[in-house]
Amino acid sequence: MDRLAYTALSATISSARQRLEMTNNLANLNTIGFKVTGNLQDTSTEVPGLGFPTRFQPAHAASEKTGAVDLSPGPYLQTGNDLDISMNDASVLGVRSAIDQTLGFTRRGDLHITPSGLIETGKGNLVMGESGPVTVPLGQIITFGSDGSIYARNPLTPEGLQTKVGELMLRDASETRLQKREDGLFEPAGAQVAGEDFVSGPKQASIKTGGLEGSNVNSVAALVTMMDLSRSFEMQIKVIAEINELDEASSALIA
Repeated sequence: MDRLAYTALSATISSARQRLEMTNNLANLNTIGFKVTGNLQDTSTEVPGLGFPTRFQPAHAASEKTGAVDLSPGPYLQTGNDLDISMNDASVLGVRSAIDQTLGFTRRGDLHITPSGLIETGKGNLVMGESGPVTVPLGQIITFGSDGSIYARNPLTPEGLQTKVGELMLRDASETRLQKREDGLFEPAGAQVAGEDFVSGPKQASIKTGGLEGSNVNSVAALVTMMDLSRSFEMQIKVIAEINELDEASSALIA
């Protein structure tokens, strides 16, 4: 009886967390560059103290996200804006978190230039270069090369005359497992400190200009998963209720 109760409780807690993850995915269905996290699992730990050795449950503090960020591409949205970029293959862009100012990585490419000449994403994260936040000259026409190079051109000069003024911090994550942080940015799985960088993979990190990458959330699959999780949650609640009734009946017989 005790083992059954804790098994049902563990399944209920795990199902609730997975439903929260699916809800977050659906809420970001139209978020630029959003990536789902696949194969999330909980690591159950033994409940300390006196009691039976069968008491295990996935406490929130001990919950371990073992799933990696799914970098599969979302739909390409053509905009024609020179400041809109999308990352090719498994490329990610280095940015500074607007929350704690640490380095993180993203696939969001809706960029704009601030009044001080800094480049930000649509979420307000500063775009990083290899030596710090990228700064561009104001009043210039800014364009990007496929390798992440940043070019500036005076509007009064011919189109071919442009100057390289910086370079985006791009990394190839094809051989690096990334995990999602609370601020929505990516970091290497198992990072020891916040803002940890990683070595770029063997593929050339590159971008495409003039368009954005949409969310890679599959709405149909997410809704079906939500339905399955809801049914599982209801079943576990019924199991817990039946366990309670059996326990009360057993207590009445003893009395």
